[in-house]
Amino acid sequence: MTRAVMPSKLEPEQLAPKLNRRLIAQALKDDACLNATFIGQERAREALTFGLAIQATGYNLYVMGEPATGRFTLVRDYLDREAVNSAAPDDWCYIANLEEEREPLLLRFKAGQAKQFQRDMQTLINDLLATFPAAFDNPGYQRQKAAIAREYDLRYDKAIDAVERYANANDIAMFEKQGAITFAPLQDGRAITEQEFAVLDEKQRTFYYALIDELENRLAESLIKLPVWQRENSEKIRKLNRDTAENGIRPLLKNLEHNYSNNLAILKYLRQLRSHLTGTIVELLLDDDKEDKPDELDRRAYLEELYLPNILVGHSVDAKAPIIYEPNPTYQNLFGRIEYTNVHGSVFTNYRMIRPGALHRANGGYLLLDADQLVEQPFVWEALKLAIRSGMLKMDLPQQDFGMVNAITLNPQPMELNVKVILLGSRDLYYTLQDYDDEFDQLFRVLVDFDPEIPMVRQSIFDFVGKVRQHAHASGLEQISSGAMARLVQYSLRMAEHREKLSAHIAEILELVSEAAYFCFKSHSKELQSTHIETALQAKKRRTGRVSQTLLQDIKEGHVLIETSGKAVGQVNGLTVLEVGDTAFGTPARITSTVYAGANGVVDIEREVELGQPIHSKGVMLLTGYLGNKYAQHFPLTLSANIALEQSYGHIDGDSASLGELVALISALTEIPAAQGMAITGSINQYGEVQAVGGVNEKIEGFFDLCQHRGLTGEQGVIIPHSNTINLVLNSGVIDAVKRGQFHIHTVRTVDEALALLMGQEAGVMNSKGRYPKNSINYHAVNRLYNIALIVNGGDE
Repeated sequence: MTRAVMPSKLEPEQLAPKLNRRLIAQALKDDACLNATFIGQERAREALTFGLAIQATGYNLYVMGEPATGRFTLVRDYLDREAVNSAAPDDWCYIANLEEEREPLLLRFKAGQAKQFQRDMQTLINDLLATFPAAFDNPGYQRQKAAIAREYDLRYDKAIDAVERYANANDIAMFEKQGAITFAPLQDGRAITEQEFAVLDEKQRTFYYALIDELENRLAESLIKLPVWQRENSEKIRKLNRDTAENGIRPLLKNLEHNYSNNLAILKYLRQLRSHLTGTIVELLLDDDKEDKPDELDRRAYLEELYLPNILVGHSVDAKAPIIYEPNPTYQNLFGRIEYTNVHGSVFTNYRMIRPGALHRANGGYLLLDADQLVEQPFVWEALKLAIRSGMLKMDLPQQDFGMVNAITLNPQPMELNVKVILLGSRDLYYTLQDYDDEFDQLFRVLVDFDPEIPMVRQSIFDFVGKVRQHAHASGLEQISSGAMARLVQYSLRMAEHREKLSAHIAEILELVSEAAYFCFKSHSKELQSTHIETALQAKKRRTGRVSQTLLQDIKEGHVLIETSGKAVGQVNGLTVLEVGDTAFGTPARITSTVYAGANGVVDIEREVELGQPIHSKGVMLLTGYLGNKYAQHFPLTLSANIALEQSYGHIDGDSASLGELVALISALTEIPAAQGMAITGSINQYGEVQAVGGVNEKIEGFFDLCQHRGLTGEQGVIIPHSNTINLVLNSGVIDAVKRGQFHIHTVRTVDEALALLMGQEAGVMNSKGRYPKNSINYHAVNRLYNIALIVNGGDE
């Protein structure tokens, strides 16, 4: 016959981890640990080393883990070390495309050369302003310009002289005033007035009219080539101006061509610049007769707007590979943007208004992005994949495709892209992208997985202490006592819910140090003691504890019915944990069950009213499997039973109440009362094995607070799964009560052990004949189920 395994009662030393205080004291004295940048995470370190070193296509990184576990700190630390060994990336700048204004040209330089090119172009502009318009004032230019003017005047005068001689021979005077030529008759050697002409007889007037018409015809024939002469004159002046401008520009550009003889793109641009610059000089710096002639400042601004390069990304010669973190990965923040301005009511832009994005700045280095924010931005995810896959960074504006912008924009040349993208995201998003995006695995081949807990080995302790000391010194603390550091280690173990593992959420530990430092300074001390940490914890508990205090007060006042003494049939105290914001606390909940003849099976009232979530419903449904396997091997399992968490008005999830629900069900089935001074938590399987649950520390302390308020009797306690023993990191109040024998914590491995504890009698072990001992709990359960089956199925006893 199989012997029953008795439940175990935990000793006080089993309720909290045993800390190696000597090791903590050593770490406090070791200044080498102050260089610690991170704690544990060996798997993540190995993945980072591999992912950053490999240069093959598609080996970008996805850093997976929970927030506040130091993901960003570790990644940034590794990137800083990796970037030191990398050469400075190239510089990039945009210049005007002198042939196609809407397609700016992209120039590539070695590190530091883009700023030099910008200085050279600024020098060119300065030299142009110093050379022109002075070059047009030199005597040689003025003589050539005067000669062209004289040639035109000679042609004009020659044509006019022939007409004038013919007019004088016929007593007609010719006048030229403001470019207009007129004729008038002569009398006594002088031109007559209009009044004198009017008094002439008809015959004389007709004669003069005919003669003047003839003269005008002669004049028109003589000046018929005047437009041609004017065009020829203007062309000669333009050629002279261009030649003069070219002669002044040529030596300036020759120096630039020599300096950048090894850069074909710049040489090509300088060749375009020669002819374009000549026209600009002639138009801008020559027309001195214009009333609205621009002053020197306007001319300088105009030339800079046309020719000064727009440095998109510049680096110093000794720079390392860039490390860029973009906290807000919108399309424009990543891929850059083109700005616009308003000129006389019209929208205007040019190549100098192109602004870089994070990808431009990170080119040749590393780009860190929050994946969860990235996928929420419109257009960004697909555009990022295209840029990584093609190795080209094109500044497209997705708004254009959707009609959101109707202004004319630019189409800058794309940039070659060589960047290692590192996404920091959640586990859920990683697996979602794997399932729904076929390109994800091809582009992000390296997974850097952060553990939520860190094994408490020697190195982890030293790194933990070093990290805390760094933060403490930054907060103004001069020293941390050994007791305070031990308390912080214990708090980290409590956060991890494990006696041998530290929590990876180091940010919360540092937050506690900052809050404790406040109370330390308030007490006029600069050495952090454990009392300061306890004060900070109690202050935070009070700040965030309104809901937990309200629930406890409701129980104290009898609004919520919870018994902590006596016995009751079909009634058990379960343990639940509630999470509100960043706090979690435990509170007891009454579980009740009723059983009666019928064939409805085990009904979960929470599920029926849609308050029970799937995992909770699964736990209740397992009860039927357990009852059938345990008791109904030789007759059909037939019963009607209801199970409920009393006075629960919100959604319930998790299967940690399934052990308590089964005990309440068997108590109702056998009519054996269960002790109300005990509370129970645990999950079960169909074979009656008790499985671990979460939040065990909060659950125990929640029930203890209630019992302590009502008065500890020595009969009260909790029952937890044996596998949860390693998760116990309880507060000193519970441990002291256990030491005094006023409160007890029992662990169980099977349902039978829990039944024996709560009902105060043997559960009973099946003998070789397949029967349970008489008057045992299991014996009464089989008999009751058999009787219900006979009643429902109409059989004979």
